[in-house]
Amino acid sequence: MALKQILTEPNEILRQKSLPVEKVDEDLQKLINDMLETMYAAPGIGLAAVQIGVPLRVIVIDIAWRNEDGKKEPMYFINPEIISTVETLSTYEEGCLSVPDQYAEIDRPEKCKVKYLDYDGNEQIMSAEGMLATCIQHEMDHLEGILFIDHLSNLKKNMIVKKLIKSKKSSSKERIVA
Repeated sequence: MALKQILTEPNEILRQKSLPVEKVDEDLQKLINDMLETMYAAPGIGLAAVQIGVPLRVIVIDIAWRNEDGKKEPMYFINPEIISTVETLSTYEEGCLSVPDQYAEIDRPEKCKVKYLDYDGNEQIMSAEGMLATCIQHEMDHLEGILFIDHLSNLKKNMIVKKLIKSKKSSSKERIVA
């Protein structure tokens, strides 16, 4: 397994629509394992392949490992598709590894049903609610080139993007420490 660099906004790759996975094989499983290692190291609870520069319809999620016991319960979603949601919304404060140090309350359907292929390429259907439903929807947005800040007003979104640009510029300057 290998740690991958997580792309940060603004970056045109993050705005690409991800392509469907043609087959689940050892190469794809290696990508998934790398994504999981990268997500845990970041640390995050979800990661889409496009966030590491691979525009394929693959996401990994583990909302359990940040709990007190630290037990890891990774989930793998290949070619995920939301097949139903409810009208009732829930609000969570969301952040994103591709939008570092920025958070905002986002409303999303509190429940969803998702169809996907698992790590071994078997078709699955899962019903999710609460934080898991929010996380799935957040990561699936990435597959469409959408970031959580796109759910905000233009004013809030533009303020966040300006902060990110400023942060990128200051971190790319050469520094001499004597």
